[in-house]
Amino acid sequence: MIIDRTRRVAAKTAWLLAFVYLLAPGVSVEAAERKPFSFLYVALDNDPAYQPARAYTGLVLKDRHSPVAGALAALREVRIIGRSIGLKFAMTTLTIKDPAALMTELETALSETQAPILLLDLPLELLEDAVKAYGHRRDLILFNIRHRDNALREDGCAPALFHTMPSDGMLTDGLAQYLNSLGWKRIIVLAGEGPEDRDYADRFVGSALKFGLTIAARRRFVLSNDPREREKNNISLLTGDARYDVIFLADSEGEFGRYVPYGTYLARPVVGTEGLAASAWHWTWERHGAPQLNQRFDRVANRRMQGEDWAAWAAIRSIVEAIVRSGGTDIGAIRAIMTSDDFTFDTYKGIPAGFRPWNNQLRQPILLHTHNAVIARAPIDGFLHRNNVLDSLGTDERENKCHMR
Repeated sequence: MIIDRTRRVAAKTAWLLAFVYLLAPGVSVEAAERKPFSFLYVALDNDPAYQPARAYTGLVLKDRHSPVAGALAALREVRIIGRSIGLKFAMTTLTIKDPAALMTELETALSETQAPILLLDLPLELLEDAVKAYGHRRDLILFNIRHRDNALREDGCAPALFHTMPSDGMLTDGLAQYLNSLGWKRIIVLAGEGPEDRDYADRFVGSALKFGLTIAARRRFVLSNDPREREKNNISLLTGDARYDVIFLADSEGEFGRYVPYGTYLARPVVGTEGLAASAWHWTWERHGAPQLNQRFDRVANRRMQGEDWAAWAAIRSIVEAIVRSGGTDIGAIRAIMTSDDFTFDTYKGIPAGFRPWNNQLRQPILLHTHNAVIARAPIDGFLHRNNVLDSLGTDERENKCHMR
């Protein structure tokens, strides 16, 4: 009872949390001093995801950064915790030069570092290869800190694979809840031709049905100046013959989408990849200690924190919290704690987060934002759940297609 009460108090301030860590049993100070608890950050050299995405005029439309800075910021934060329990935390970065050598280099790095925690910042195909090889290991924990694909939480899930990035379904559920709360219920969907855009649009359509919205029309746009394609690249034509309250846009590249606001036939708000977007994190979130987290991150990275950075940060923080609660560094005990019903940690988003035991997805609030302001936080007030209000976002246990146990 004393330990539980202290933990509740500890969640309020980092200093009190560090005091609780002093009392945690089972961590050998002598052993910790000999061998740090290691994280392995795995990335691809010259990863296309972080190369500048240029429009045909040469404009760079999106800043793309490796989220390794989020992990480094978390490691700086937990130093006081480590000193309190006599445990040093360290991280090694493995940069894969040749994608074909991924498994060989991973095996070598695991042998050399003895790191039981892997933060996977890899293209989807390489991440899936790593999950196939290591996703059923009992002595490892793998974190997906980058990909939103629902398939990774369903047929592609694995017992050792945890997700701190929200899924596409969680993001679109947050948007759908917000639109419903405003009474904006008729939606026109504009989506690009690529698989990422199609998948995001599909998820929004599912969220719309889930939360009582109506899809007034769904149109595919094409990036082209060909006059023969004018019905697919003219924004006014694409939006001109339907009745709707909102436009949902799925344009991962942003080249078409940046012209959609103020270009539609009717004066209507835009949500999705332009206008009001849904993310794990946004630098303008100003509540629940978020400004302090943003400032700490900026001191490490010299830039603004993004959703992937937050996901890397959350991976480290969740492990450290689980170590404290389990009283040691045994990976089996850590995994059991992380998937238990009472495990949570502070996300700086106002609601403590924990992992869903059916697919290892981190429950978390979703921030709905424009380019320079957070407009709302989902779950939206009034949307309830029989067990946990955060489970109103994304795949619920009854809909679960993950068969990892």
